[in-house]
Amino acid sequence: MLNRRSVFLGLAAGVALPLPVFAQEKLPVVASFSILGDFVREIGGDRVAVTQLVGPDGDAHVYSPTPADAKTVAGAKLVVVNGLKFEGWLTRLVKSSGTRATVATATAGIIPLKMADDHGHGHGGEDPHAWQSVANAKLYVGNVRDALIAADPAGKVSYEANATAYLAKLDALESEIKAAVARIPADRRKAITSHDAFGYFAKAYGIAFIAPQGV
Repeated sequence: MLNRRSVFLGLAAGVALPLPVFAQEKLPVVASFSILGDFVREIGGDRVAVTQLVGPDGDAHVYSPTPADAKTVAGAKLVVVNGLKFEGWLTRLVKSSGTRATVATATAGIIPLKMADDHGHGHGGEDPHAWQSVANAKLYVGNVRDALIAADPAGKVSYEANATAYLAKLDALESEIKAAVARIPADRRKAITSHDAFGYFAKAYGIAFIAPQGV
């Protein structure tokens, strides 16, 4: 028969055992394309699980969603989109998926530039490639940060710290870009690209872009 001392020691040993550590469940976030996915990963850090629908080698203008995409969106808590009619297919995908996720627009607050010709992409005359100036990229960061906080209030401190660190990197990048452009003679600040999609970069840094599709 166990005496009281034995019982006490047994209970004490049981209390001293380490409790099981449960991994934090990550916030499932869907980003419409790879650049937005990068923003979310930088700001979300270890608290988010990010899936991007269009990869770095894909074209978000002409992407055709799959049934697997609908399933992915259905399981998300947050969907981050560019907006400005960049992802013309996304509204139908979100609706057909039946998701209850919040849809956050990363370009909120950005005044869009006009496009003379969007080459049939359906942008409605507005240039959606707003991330190509650092000033706009910083607005993307703020919008993504706020969307993550709204979806996961417990991560507020982490999201704010990550966003602040990322904004500092963008400030450094802005200085680097301006210094690089300053080394180019003014009459040679021209670039040829296949798609006329660099309006924001051109306006911010004084580079003239010539696109065969737009000539």
